[in-house]
Amino acid sequence: MMLTALGLMSGTSLDGVDVALIETDGRLVKALGPTGYRPYSEQERILLRQALAEAVHLPQRDARPGILREAERAVTAAHAEAIAAFTAQHRITAEDVDIVGFHGQTVLHRPERKLTVQIGDAAALAKAIHIPVMHDFRAADVEAGGQGAPFVPVYHRALAQSLGREGPIAVVNIGGVSNITYIDGADTLIACDTGPGNALLDDFMFRVARQPFDCEGRMAAQGVPDQAWVARALQLPFFSLPPPKSLDRNDFAGLRLGEASPADGAATLTAFTAAAIAQIAPQLPKAPRSWIICGGGARNLTMMRMLRERLAPATVESAVSFGWSADAIEAQAFGFLAARGLKGLPLSYPTTTGVPIPMTGGVVARP
Repeated sequence: MMLTALGLMSGTSLDGVDVALIETDGRLVKALGPTGYRPYSEQERILLRQALAEAVHLPQRDARPGILREAERAVTAAHAEAIAAFTAQHRITAEDVDIVGFHGQTVLHRPERKLTVQIGDAAALAKAIHIPVMHDFRAADVEAGGQGAPFVPVYHRALAQSLGREGPIAVVNIGGVSNITYIDGADTLIACDTGPGNALLDDFMFRVARQPFDCEGRMAAQGVPDQAWVARALQLPFFSLPPPKSLDRNDFAGLRLGEASPADGAATLTAFTAAAIAQIAPQLPKAPRSWIICGGGARNLTMMRMLRERLAPATVESAVSFGWSADAIEAQAFGFLAARGLKGLPLSYPTTTGVPIPMTGGVVARP
């Protein structure tokens, strides 16, 4: 049975809330509906950055001391506003939507401690929007010993199968962290985080230029990457680990560039992201013939150029060229995952998160 699902995503880059409508039975994607976006205000971003800093000390996953309680309220309100604006704009009623997939805002991801924390009050959201809300997607996976990430691979596979092109295909999502899905036919699905996405670069741009990100990679295009620094950074233990593996947004926050100009610093961090993605290729069963890039990094022209240089002779294309959404793909994925969760289908696998057996997940909050 086909379901109409509304997916929501607030990613590690702290830019805002993506909204996407999708029609699916949890296996196939029948139709992609409209998408929307509700940016966080500067005050909300400051609050979320404070919450990220506080979350490091969380004793358990359901604790919300101090600033975290305030941040959770803000995240919930922002998602409710995003849905209200989206449904009004597209004349969608609560009765038109079967399920909402609410990821929440990740503030801590420490799977080695069996701890992953996404803030956002699903019960309050369900009451506000009058639609059932599926949430807490990652907890069951982490509790069972999985990495709890990445979770988008099953959706990437559904999209890639609709292309009908020869594999292997690698779909790379460059958000705050970068992750890859390796697809070769219906059976082979491998996924992992590859390293930094935009988080280091965004934080650097905020520090040196008070800009939230490097628009189209313009700053990086004017600089020269410090390849010796990139080579040293790639010596960190994470990069030699085989898949599956996952990261927290702040795992590389301790890396320091030294005395670099803004342009050279941006170029170096962009090159680091591209090199880390390329470094995963030898760990895959076969070299991908096609690399499809989605997420914010797909709009960074310097990032795309560096990826083409490092991944040749394979093709490197933006997801947009296939009619996929560069911005809302994760929101669509959580709509898709909500439909899968309702039907008890697996959300994660041993080859995507390292969980011992295929795991379903998600908890439903009713209005």
